Amino acid sequence: MRVGTFFHIPDSPTDVERIWHDATPLPSSVLPVWARGEPPDTYRQVQTHRPPMRTEGEAAAYCSEIGELHTAGLIIDTDLAGDGRHRVYVAAPSRWSIGIYIGDSPFDLKPPKGVRNPVLTREDVSDVTAAVVADPFMLRVSDTWFMFFELFNWKANKGEIGLATSCDGMNWAYQQIVIAERFHLSYPYVFEWMNEYYLIPESHQAGSVRLYKATHFPTEWSFVGTLLEGPYFVDTSLIYHDQRWWLFTEANPERKHDTLHLYYADALSGPWRPHATRPAIARNARTSRPAGRVIVNGGRLFRYAQSCVPTYGTEVRALEVTTLCTSSYREREIDRSPVLAPTGVGWNADGMHHIDPHR
Repeated sequence: MRVGTFFHIPDSPTDVERIWHDATPLPSSVLPVWARGEPPDTYRQVQTHRPPMRTEGEAAAYCSEIGELHTAGLIIDTDLAGDGRHRVYVAAPSRWSIGIYIGDSPFDLKPPKGVRNPVLTREDVSDVTAAVVADPFMLRVSDTWFMFFELFNWKANKGEIGLATSCDGMNWAYQQIVIAERFHLSYPYVFEWMNEYYLIPESHQAGSVRLYKATHFPTEWSFVGTLLEGPYFVDTSLIYHDQRWWLFTEANPERKHDTLHLYYADALSGPWRPHATRPAIARNARTSRPAGRVIVNGGRLFRYAQSCVPTYGTEVRALEVTTLCTSSYREREIDRSPVLAPTGVGWNADGMHHIDPHR
């Protein structure tokens, strides 16, 4: 068995750059600003609704948050460290890209010979100025591979769902944006069910988990219903297993990436019921946030999780779901975990946080 798997990583050396600035008088509190609608080399300062921050740690944490959201931010302080030196914090935008590994199992993967990673970058996007490409999910229909992924549209200042195609799974051609809403979209979990094609993007800014159906695959999609309503569901992943639908989603509104919730339903459209174990995982930023497709391998159920320690997007861990019923949930991390990790050099030097394995 050969397994092709797609993931994305940042190519920027750091998420947060610290610049010493002693010449210019600075304000007495921390001022967070955004750079909206411009390429990453152009900074247009727009004050946000966030109140001033009082500590150096809070400023640095906010820079990391801005970097995760694929925007650029600037934070100015006055001697928060108490050493007489002013600081300017710049949160550089994360520049994620998409690559391919292959292997004999979905847990033992290496870059293929003859293929130069990454296979898709922001420079490949031709219809808008993109900051990143990320969160790839694929389907193979007849002899063509279709990849759906997040692209961050600089002008619109939000994520949208893009499409790329391939005849061999190695060489990819960008096509177009296929889903765009007034709110941010990412993590386009695409799947086939009963000869129809569905897609569940991450849409936490809409306050819900939304289901789309292809009206003309792969380019035309229609919103068909809300699966869950709530303030913060991210990276929702699901599978039909043992005559029931199961939905995994991370749901910590404080953006700590450490709380996994589980839901189940008899039909894709619902109603979706919360699992008896609520949450399924708590206070674990290494294994809570989903990191790709839930799979069955050798008759056993596995899911991938993004390790957000020490920071968002560090590596991908694999867990076997050993007990899954409406009243109980158990999992264990496999021996080969993490299955994707930063290499320290090149295009995936700093992190790898997504996987979509296919036979």
